[in-house]
Order: sequence, then C-alpha cells, then structure tokens
Amino acid sequence: MFVLRVHSVDSEQPISIEDEESGFSFAPSRRSQRPDKLVPSLKLTERKGLIHLYRNSSQSSLPNPSSRSTTLFVVAVPNYLSSLDFIRFCDSQIEHVSQILFIRNDAMEDRYSVLITLSDQAGADGFHKNLNGRKYAPSEAEVCHILYVLTVEHTEFDELAASSPVGFTELPTCPICLERLDPDTSGILSTLCDHSFQCSCTSKWTYLSCQVCRLCQQQDDIISCSICGKTDNVWACLVCGFLGCGRYKEGHSIRHWKETHHCYSLDLRTQQIWDYVGDNYVHRLNHSKIDGKSVEMNSRCLSHEGDCGLCECSEDTGISGAIFNSKVDSIVTEYNDLLASQLRAQRQASVSISS
Repeated sequence: MFVLRVHSVDSEQPISIEDEESGFSFAPSRRSQRPDKLVPSLKLTERKGLIHLYRNSSQSSLPNPSSRSTTLFVVAVPNYLSSLDFIRFCDSQIEHVSQILFIRNDAMEDRYSVLITLSDQAGADGFHKNLNGRKYAPSEAEVCHILYVLTVEHTEFDELAASSPVGFTELPTCPICLERLDPDTSGILSTLCDHSFQCSCTSKWTYLSCQVCRLCQQQDDIISCSICGKTDNVWACLVCGFLGCGRYKEGHSIRHWKETHHCYSLDLRTQQIWDYVGDNYVHRLNHSKIDGKSVEMNSRCLSHEGDCGLCECSEDTGISGAIFNSKVDSIVTEYNDLLASQLRAQRQASVSISS
C-alpha cells in the first residue's frame, strides 16, 4: 500500500475542460462529446505541488483485500495530454470517478500526476485493471502506471512532506526509475517498454526532469561525488538524484541514506539498484552477456510445469546467464572494493606509525 504526501502552498482550484484545446487526441470522433456532461457530478480540480510517494515495506505491492482502496494515483502522465485528453483516455471508466485532482510540478514540465477518487471499490478495481499498464497511445512509448493509495496528505511544510511515515520507505516518482525496481518494491508489475536502455524512449520522460535518467544516458560525462569530488564508484539516489561515492571510498552515498532515509541508490557503473534497508540489490533488469540488451531478472515460465515451450524461458535468451554473471560481477566488485579499502587503510596506518 502507498501513502502520498504533497508539499504545496497553493489550494485546489476548480478547472473546466469545456473550452480546452488540445493538439493530441485518442478519439477524434468523440472530440465533440463533452466528458464532463457524461458525469455531471465529476469534480475536476488542479493544484501545484511536489509529490513524495511512500510504500509500506511490510506488505506486498500486489493488489489484495487489505491493500486496495478507492483512491488511485497515476504516477506520470505525459504533458502533451491535456486534462481533456486524459479523461478521454479513461474512456468508460470515467463513469465510476467522483473526483480528479491534477497535480503539476513546475520543475517537471514533461509530465504531471493525477489523483483519482472513485465511488466504490469495484469501480476502483475496474479502473486499475483496465488502464494500469496501458499505453497512452499506440504509437507512443509512455505507459500508464496506477497505484492504490491508502492516504493523501497535503502540507505547506516541506520537512513534513519529506519525512517518511513510520514503516514506510520513499520511492522515486520518476516512472523510469520506478520501473527499474523489483516489482515487490515499486508496485509496477511489468515493463511494457524497454525504457531502461532505449534513449529515444527515455528522453520523452527525462529530458527536463529526472537527473538520474539523464546521467544514465550521458555515458561520456565524468561523474563525481557531490561532496568529495571522487569519480570512482559513484552512486545516484533514485529519490532526489544526489551523487555520492560508495562505502569503500568516502561513503557519502550511505551517509546520504542515513540522513534522508532515501534507501534506493543506483550504481552508475553497473546500472543496478541497491536497497540500503534490505542491504541487497533490487534492480529488476539486467544486461545480457550475449547481446547486451536488458532482460528481466525475475522472468518465469508461464506454465506450471516450467517447460511449456511457449514462452521465452524455453529459448536461449541469455536470461539465466545474465543472472548468474550479474551475481558473479557483484561479488567480484564487492571484493575488489573491500580489498582496495583495506589496502588504503593499511597504507594510512603505516604512514602514521612511521611519522
């Protein structure tokens, strides 16, 4: 289950889509049809704010009777969709919606988020089932990601919005970073688009907003720790984009976690994600040693017998090799970093003794 906190000094403002113009539409034949007339009681509001998304780490992200609610949160809607376009995207599911709040952040001009309140649980489940994971347009790359939200808090105080509730962990609000996480952590059950390695796709989401995704695309740039300036073993916080060196250098990345409780950090060398709370890697995608493409680390056979001959597990896709080699690479990297730190400590101790 997820908790949403919105830092905002503005109040909700009612909006009207009656005269709204849009250069993009999914159903041209319905452009003359006014969705707000279809649902007379539908309340449409808008506000500016900074979103903080938290997940209860003790529960599974999969929908179940205890984790569902009548409030849904759409993580990111591409900005080329107007509010009218989004309502058209909801199609017949809009009949079950009682309120829609569009949340816009001036620092993220390429997307906005949507908070949706539905009349009953059946309507919320149907909305989630029919629209979650669906592309906003067949010819576009962006995918709709919907999460069940337990509570929504609006506050004028940034410190309160950025403080994690007890038992909750803050997640990135970038849809690309969220997709890279393990599904039990992110709540994203499938990656329908290869966001993680196709720059032509990720640039649509990250050109203006996500610092972490921009770093992943700019491979030629020299990246350094924000505190000490070291360029070796640099990690990027998936929540705020902070750059810090690893624990076997000066440890500024792990210090950032202790100070902010932002537990997910991306190793810019291997593109894998570390969870400081669980003390393990949670990256769901890995690079195949055969063709260099990304493959899912948690791919499973669709058959109960595990050998159906119908899915990719029966083919030589390199998934097993990628998983095995990733574990070996992680162990080798960990060992080399540990060895380097111990040798450095011994040299410093020798210098101290001799002086």
